[in-house]
Amino acid sequence: MSSIKKTLMKQGMKLMGDPRIMKIMQDERVMKAVMQMMSVPGKVQSFTSEQLEKLARAMSLATEDEVNDLKRQIRRLEEEIARLEKKKD
Repeated sequence: MSSIKKTLMKQGMKLMGDPRIMKIMQDERVMKAVMQMMSVPGKVQSFTSEQLEKLARAMSLATEDEVNDLKRQIRRLEEEIARLEKKKD
């Protein structure tokens, strides 16, 4: 996958050096469209996460974030117990 990404980046950089492409990229409408295209993966990711969270709640399931929060809380409590046991001795 990274080789494809490198190839695309290399070709993109080559295109950016072309004066015709540079002129097109100066158009505000083109830049706005490029920026919107670049934001699509993030929007898709957040939409998917939101939908998964809604589904988990509807099915009375814990989300990954909730499980991680509980694990952190358990770890903190275990550390506190260990600290209190050491203090007791």
